[in-house]
Amino acid sequence: MLLLLSSKFVNVLVPFVFKHAVDCLSGETPLLLSDTSPTVAATTMLISYGLFRATASGLNELRSAVFAKAALSSIRDVGVRVFRHMHDLDLSYHLGRRTGALGKAIDRGARGIQFILTAMVFNLFPTTFEVAVVTGILYYKYGVAASTIALSCIAAYTAFTFAITRWRTQFRIQMNKADGRAASQATDSLINYETVKYFNNEEREAEIYDKLQAQYEEASIKTTTSLAVLNFGQAAIFSVGLAATMITVANQVAAGLIDPATAAHVLETSGINSLAKSLTVGDLVLVNGLLFQLSIPLNFLGTVYREVRQSLIDMSTMFTLLELSPTVRSLPNAPNIHIDQSNSSVEFRDVRFTYYSKDPKDSLLKPGKFICDGLSFKVEPGQRVAIVGGSGAGKSTIVRLAYRFFDVTSGSVLIGGQDIRSVNLDSLRRSIAVIPQDTVLFHNTIFYNLQYGNLKATPEEVYEAARLSNVANAIERMPHGYDTQVGERGLKLSGGEKQRIAIARALLKKAPILIYDEATSSLDSITEHVCF
Repeated sequence: MLLLLSSKFVNVLVPFVFKHAVDCLSGETPLLLSDTSPTVAATTMLISYGLFRATASGLNELRSAVFAKAALSSIRDVGVRVFRHMHDLDLSYHLGRRTGALGKAIDRGARGIQFILTAMVFNLFPTTFEVAVVTGILYYKYGVAASTIALSCIAAYTAFTFAITRWRTQFRIQMNKADGRAASQATDSLINYETVKYFNNEEREAEIYDKLQAQYEEASIKTTTSLAVLNFGQAAIFSVGLAATMITVANQVAAGLIDPATAAHVLETSGINSLAKSLTVGDLVLVNGLLFQLSIPLNFLGTVYREVRQSLIDMSTMFTLLELSPTVRSLPNAPNIHIDQSNSSVEFRDVRFTYYSKDPKDSLLKPGKFICDGLSFKVEPGQRVAIVGGSGAGKSTIVRLAYRFFDVTSGSVLIGGQDIRSVNLDSLRRSIAVIPQDTVLFHNTIFYNLQYGNLKATPEEVYEAARLSNVANAIERMPHGYDTQVGERGLKLSGGEKQRIAIARALLKKAPILIYDEATSSLDSITEHVCF
């Protein structure tokens, strides 16, 4: 706050110094420089003018530097909070979301917070303070007429800006929606690069993307055109206000320069402040400088107002994500699950389960057909059980229910004799290692993806897990070995290599229960025999 007040105070002083420089050149030398020549006095004033401008700029930049840490720290905290919350949400949410649109929403929300903070510190508070100071100076030095005209101009400027900006917001919303759709489509298309190539559908993907970009273009043109209307209106209002204020002050200056009789007539007929008799040409320069100095933040008023409105919308979208509550969660003070070698049975007891999906007509969740309908079985500790069934029969659903990605519709799932809904969710999932049917790897090194199963594992343990899953030889033949980058979603590796890495990191987890969800579907029979 001190830096804010200091920078604005110095900013307001700059036109005063320039006024005195003009007065020196017109023979009105300030009292402090009365013993020097007009040229020296003017030069001194102009040097001071440059120093004051540099000081004001320096204080503004210092304010930016001090503010940056606080603002970025707040943005970081919110970003981490949203990121954690996204991982807390159910699998059902992530199965239905679009990655590109979600990323855009979070990014816009974070930038919205930054802009709101920046607008308050660098525009709203400083501009309000500067308007008050400038209006006070105009009133004190040039009377009610000049200050009223200037204040009316600022009020009209602000009202016009807010009205037009509200009208323009609809175009900005349309533009953002179109941008989000285009980004989601591009992300989805590029993620499925191989599928596009397999079916020679590059042109179709380009056509879809082009249509979405055309929608964005149309909305963007409306946004740009309406911005031109806003800018012209702002310029017209400010120009009229500036001219009216300058004419008022010019009359006062003229009244102070002409003969006393004429001056008295001008003062009497115009209602001008009696201080006019002491005004100089420099005062005209001063008023011009003060008002033009105000024009800089006022020019950004429309942008700030629009962006503040948009930032609030973006923040609302992001905070809506925070309001989403996971349906699968631990009960308050739920105990940790207790499992050992003699107490690690897995039992499904009369389980019924169905997936819910949104009805496109009313967006309400509607149940589908039952995937599990009265399912009951029990796997004893140390026992290996294979669940066999056709595609879509519900084998992967059983894995998801055991891992509690979803809660059963009715019935219960018990592990070690404990209902998994009554124990701590984190402790439950630490007790189960899953090798998924579709292995997706992080865009990182092979070593990173292996160690992800147990971040505390030593390199030797990682290498041993790779050996047990029969992937060590394949890794060591690669030019960079365990430091090989696997590419996005592990696309640089073969399906068999990805599955063996998934097996290795599941082994590293060292969980008492190990579940394979068709984990060898990409392995040949020899490799499968070695692994199992």
